[in-house]
Amino acid sequence: MSEEFKDKVTNWETKFKETLVKRPERQQEFNTISELPVKRVYWPWDSDERDLESGLGIPGSYPFTRGVQPNMYRGRFWTMRQYAGFGSAEETNERFKYLISQGQTGLSVAFDLPTQIGYDSDMEISAGEVGKVGVAIDTVEDIKRLFDGIDLAVVSTSMTINSPAAILLAMYITAAEEQGADVSKLRGTIQNDILKEYPARGTYIFPPKPSMRIITDIFAFCNQNVPQWNTISISGYHIREAGSTAVQEVAFTLANGIAYVQAAIDAGLEVNSFGERLSFFFNSHQDFLEEIAKFRAARRMWSTIMKERFGATNPRAMMLRFHTQTAGCTLTAQQPENNVVRVAFQAMSAVLGGTQSLHTNSRDEALALPSQESVQIALRTQQVIGYESGVADTVDPLAGSYYIEALTDEIERRASEYIKKIDEMGGAVRAVECGYIEDEIHESAYSFQKAVESGERVIVGVNRFQTDTPYPTGLLRVDPAVGKRQVERLEKLRAERNNPAVTAALEELRKTAQSNGNLMPPILKAVKERATLGEICNVLREIFGEYTHASHC
Repeated sequence: MSEEFKDKVTNWETKFKETLVKRPERQQEFNTISELPVKRVYWPWDSDERDLESGLGIPGSYPFTRGVQPNMYRGRFWTMRQYAGFGSAEETNERFKYLISQGQTGLSVAFDLPTQIGYDSDMEISAGEVGKVGVAIDTVEDIKRLFDGIDLAVVSTSMTINSPAAILLAMYITAAEEQGADVSKLRGTIQNDILKEYPARGTYIFPPKPSMRIITDIFAFCNQNVPQWNTISISGYHIREAGSTAVQEVAFTLANGIAYVQAAIDAGLEVNSFGERLSFFFNSHQDFLEEIAKFRAARRMWSTIMKERFGATNPRAMMLRFHTQTAGCTLTAQQPENNVVRVAFQAMSAVLGGTQSLHTNSRDEALALPSQESVQIALRTQQVIGYESGVADTVDPLAGSYYIEALTDEIERRASEYIKKIDEMGGAVRAVECGYIEDEIHESAYSFQKAVESGERVIVGVNRFQTDTPYPTGLLRVDPAVGKRQVERLEKLRAERNNPAVTAALEELRKTAQSNGNLMPPILKAVKERATLGEICNVLREIFGEYTHASHC
């Protein structure tokens, strides 16, 4: 950059101060949603002074700032994977088939709360919750109903399940085998990310250490038996939904990723092998440009971590491949039609940031589970971006933007500081046990809420531009009879199955849990004998105990 141009910039900034006296800006300070300061204008020297090779690089090559594929969406679009699940397996199966008929290219399963925390539908604690926030799954027979008429050998399926992830994976494998599928060719993802559950989401069962053992057992089992399956989706989504900033979302997600990689290496797994099957899951929030920079920073950081910290030499093991979901926490019950606009911008951020897979939320999700009409609009939003907007026609179209590059660098710098602090504490597991991550998220959530309540942060239709609008009609309501039907099915299954074989399989699982053996084979055996989710989890509860709260040490 010539000195002459720098002099021009200096003169412009001096003269602009005079303009500000006549026409002041609308506020004294500008910040992103995550409170990163935003300058009036960005110049080439505002980003880090690293060369193009080390900072941006080439698409499809280390450090993957510009994307994990050389031609990105010019080859094929991201997977349009709408999250769905409610009521019974049959009802969700109908929704899956509808979404496939509308052009969805991957399935994503939402499970009800009892399933997520390892309880059967007929347990007392499950009363009133069966099928409410997702589909109820008690046995492999429910999984078979869920995917009835859907070829598991062909479809790619993502399952948002964490503490009981090994059990749901075993059910999926069993259902696929009973369809006649080749298990070694199954494709999909289990979330299986327990570390974010403790501070951000809450659907945990076991303490961190045995939970980490289950996760590495899944890594090892799938590496040998289901090699195309993504064994974990390391999730920043729920960290952000709980109130974190964009910087914290990146930092805490990658810190958790570091813990999983180290645990796998300690268990004897090879980083260049299992590293290929790691995937990530991020939130696309409301600050359009900050989110694009966040995705680019996370990709660059993870590739560096895998290469420099863990010695990965396989480029595929260095790639941060990620699914994105638009931000549920930004949706408003007031003026819900505005949510269509919010989701469209958030989806565009994800695409400009280089996502591999995308779920777009529906306009009515602040009020109820999404209706079929709302789901169609959400899916059409992705299709309009892909087929009509033109943003998918070139790789990393905002690369070189002075602001985007400076913001990418700043997010990386601040997130790296967090990771360094977590390392000094002893890693992510220790940071979770001590409540550090939880406290940081809570502080950010509190600050944001104060800004909304004071009017400093404007939410259209909530604290500004309010209107009296009638309550929407046509919202989806889950039939309360779902719980009754699930209980009846469980009674029938327990009466008809080979109960001595179930008892023997559960005893084998108990012995394996008490030893150092891999838990997946006995879980798979128990599932095939028609043991229930709750029965399997109860055996593991007996051995591992249950997690209660952080110690705040």
